[in-house]
Amino acid sequence: MGQLKGMVVLLTGGSRGIGPIVAETLAKRGANIALAARSESGLHNVAKRLSELGTEALVMPIDLRESSQREQLVADVQRKFGKIDVLVNNAGLETEGAYVELSWTSIRETIEVNLIAPMRLTHLVLPKMLERNAGHIVNIASIAAKSGAPYAAIYSGTKAGLAEWTRALRLELANTGVHFSTIFPGYVREVGMFAKFRMQSPWIVGSCAPSQVAKAVVYAIEKGKVEAIINSRPLRYAFMINELSPKMGDWLMRISGLVDFQRRKVGK
Repeated sequence: MGQLKGMVVLLTGGSRGIGPIVAETLAKRGANIALAARSESGLHNVAKRLSELGTEALVMPIDLRESSQREQLVADVQRKFGKIDVLVNNAGLETEGAYVELSWTSIRETIEVNLIAPMRLTHLVLPKMLERNAGHIVNIASIAAKSGAPYAAIYSGTKAGLAEWTRALRLELANTGVHFSTIFPGYVREVGMFAKFRMQSPWIVGSCAPSQVAKAVVYAIEKGKVEAIINSRPLRYAFMINELSPKMGDWLMRISGLVDFQRRKVGK
């Protein structure tokens, strides 16, 4: 799409985790940002920082589990700014635990937020993007989309669905002026579980910083990169092995310490 200066970005999950860092990085490139999340106080804190950077920030408290609120979100942002140039589907629930012990309510809510909400928001913004022959959808997936993580089956499944849905739309809408990108972060340091429990992922698996994810989002928008794996260790070959031989891929997951790491995270 080119430079972000003057563009309107709708960013979900903007109040915590990597969201505020993504928002700040976009703001430094000159974008105006609609921040959406459940925490209104968190959104106001982020918006204050963005205003200090000279960016117009719109605070949009929303529960993405509710379908009617998704529609209202897009309508309100379009009314305020007149358009949405970029949609960054960043909000997500990191639902973890032994699958059989998770409540069905928790499973359904994770699917709603991680997969259905991005699909619906995209469905709402696409018509006007197609009319203008311009727009960009950035979906924040996970390396779990490339190789499912034990004790994170719902998270892995929703992120894998998000990634393949994005690819299908990218092919379907090629040459329309609307672009699609998927970001695959590894374990993210400094926020979430790492900040709360001071956990470290297995050395062989690696991790990434929130700033790396934010820079990847900007690069995807400005340079048209369709996919980016963000991690301190090269994992693409491991993913290739997993595709060629799932049995060997499972073996690599076990010897890497990832299975034990995931088990410890959920107290198993």
